[in-house]
Amino acid sequence: MTATSLPPNSAPPVRVRVNRLVLYTVLVALTGLFIGPFGWLILSGLKTPAELAASPVHWLPTDFQWHNFADAFNLIDFLGYARNSLIIALIYAVLVTLSSAWVGFGFARLEAPGKKTLFGILIGSMMLPQMITLLPTYLIFAKLGMVDTYWPWVFWGLAAAPYLVFLFRQFFAGLPRELEEAAIVDGCGYGTIFWRIFLPQSWPVLSASFVIAFTWSWGDYIAPQLLLSTDKSTLAVAVMSTYVTSAGTPVANLQAAASVMYVVPILLIFLIAQRGFVAGMSTTGLK
Repeated sequence: MTATSLPPNSAPPVRVRVNRLVLYTVLVALTGLFIGPFGWLILSGLKTPAELAASPVHWLPTDFQWHNFADAFNLIDFLGYARNSLIIALIYAVLVTLSSAWVGFGFARLEAPGKKTLFGILIGSMMLPQMITLLPTYLIFAKLGMVDTYWPWVFWGLAAAPYLVFLFRQFFAGLPRELEEAAIVDGCGYGTIFWRIFLPQSWPVLSASFVIAFTWSWGDYIAPQLLLSTDKSTLAVAVMSTYVTSAGTPVANLQAAASVMYVVPILLIFLIAQRGFVAGMSTTGLK
């Protein structure tokens, strides 16, 4: 037994226990900080409009208004809007994940003049706010006759996403060079190498990228509001624009209840894919 090791049944030193206690306290505080807004949203969905507008704040509802969730579901075509959101999110998430993987593979494993410059431009494009490209994007799709269709999300998906390209590039750059050299000796082209060797190896990054892309599309309000009519619009737009009184005043408690139901699919997808998501985010860039 070395001088720094402990007997199997001995308790950790006081300093170690104090450090653990401090760490757990910080983690619990951060967890509460992150969960707090969602908890407040749930409570808001269980209050009356008067309780939401009350001053000082009513932290807990006097009588839990569970019917708010049923009212929020029935007042609009909730399932129809959710279906539209799901279609758009799946189209975009699948296409952008595959296209970003292909572009990341090219940046990681292929050699070409100006590759580093192109990659720098790609990463720099992440600094552009969405509002800068919003008007040109709308004009392009209007000229092509794609307004009020789902084709914009198809083209956005095929165009790849800079952040996802970065994730895949970092992951593919860490794979052994012997993998592709052996495949080339066997007569495989780079397309076959990507689809049959590299892509199956990248399931953690695929999971992480799919969850990120799905969340982007599911939570997007601006693009559906700008490009789609009411019938084809998404749940995000419906939640923000349809729960209003005849005078145009938002019904906050119904919006909160609908927002809780709107968040549930994202939580379910993350819970299902969390293992791959965490693995993808933690192993990207490690050789």
